[in-house]
Amino acid sequence: MKVKALKAYKKLPSKRRVAAYARVSSAKDTMYHSLSYQISYYNALIQKRNDWLFCGVYADEALSGTKDTRKNFQRLLQDCRDHKIDLIITKSISRFARNTVTLLETVRELKDLGIEVYFEEQNIWSLSGDGELMLSILASYAQEEARSVSENMKWRIKKDFQEGLIWGGDHCYGYKVVNRRLVINPEEVELVKRIFEMYVSGIGDRAIATQFNKEGIPTHQGGPWKQETIRGILRNRNYTGDLILQKTYSSDYINKTNKYNRGEKDLYIVEDDHEPIISKEMFAKAAEVRKNRVEKKHGGLRTKIKRPFDDLIVCGTCGKGYRFRTGPYRDSYICRNFADYGKSACQSKQIPDRVLKKVTAEVLSIPEFDESVLRANICKIVAKNGNLLEYHFINGDVKEIHWDDPKRSDGWTEEMKAAARLKAKERQERKEKECQK
Repeated sequence: MKVKALKAYKKLPSKRRVAAYARVSSAKDTMYHSLSYQISYYNALIQKRNDWLFCGVYADEALSGTKDTRKNFQRLLQDCRDHKIDLIITKSISRFARNTVTLLETVRELKDLGIEVYFEEQNIWSLSGDGELMLSILASYAQEEARSVSENMKWRIKKDFQEGLIWGGDHCYGYKVVNRRLVINPEEVELVKRIFEMYVSGIGDRAIATQFNKEGIPTHQGGPWKQETIRGILRNRNYTGDLILQKTYSSDYINKTNKYNRGEKDLYIVEDDHEPIISKEMFAKAAEVRKNRVEKKHGGLRTKIKRPFDDLIVCGTCGKGYRFRTGPYRDSYICRNFADYGKSACQSKQIPDRVLKKVTAEVLSIPEFDESVLRANICKIVAKNGNLLEYHFINGDVKEIHWDDPKRSDGWTEEMKAAARLKAKERQERKEKECQK
């Protein structure tokens, strides 16, 4: 028996898949020119290498390098996890991330995936022997620079607030911002006055929004009016001619989360700063009406109550979330789109709270509803047409169940039944008295 050895074929070298990451300015045409230039630059740079394959430029527009929520940065990382990229080229450490922790965590994750990052300005290859040490030192400098810039900016903003100058923000309905001052927009003044007059006369903020949408009146953005938009106007003291500054603030220079100022920072009030649209008496009257409405509906000041199904239910018709609503006969969860704009915006149905809890207990195979069991097992509930609920389990399972419309009488408590009997008795007595006359 003869055995003959065959020569192995030479393995063809595979090209290294290379992508670039950049952050560009959002200044209109400048941004597009900058992005176009960087795409051309990186394309040419990578094409020079016969062993490299250009995989595109991932760019975020004017987002801070201290934040790790950048959309295309996250998309780049996901493509790396999906093994679509072998090498990332970026201009500098500060362009990639100014947060040292974020930088090192990202570089280490990419290292575990076998992916290298090249920082042009510093000439650092992350997989080199001293790459991580150099990155750690230089990233610390970049983070300190970001902190210093943030502190200087805060000082400048505070100084402008003390002088009554607006910092950032957009036009509010009825006003335009001109040279950092509020100037009346004559095309919108009458509508602002109408909102206050309607509200003081007894028309609620939801009804006002519905009326404006029926009349086809657009908002600033050209979209429909919402209850929250009307409510924001009614609470905005700027319409009285006073200017309120620092109503929001940035949490810190790394996360840059925008928060409402609830006493954590100084509020700057500039009285009689600009031309008013409504009187201070009208503003105070609207505030009193709002207070009375809240006390009548809730028996006191409204407090945010955490509901069992908050942020879990998604409308299968329009994709909006569901929110809790208190009704005269029963509490229920309702699509936000339907609640704000009616059936013309969404044809979904509201789900009675009592029914939802009963059905959920059945899905989870427990004797009675338990919120802790719900949160431990369910990540999403899709409310579909035909009284169908699609439960998405955290482990990936999906279960669909049908729920039945309850009778109104089924939701009545003993107190409600007693009150109904009393009203019926009073009506009967009135009828008998009228007959006697």
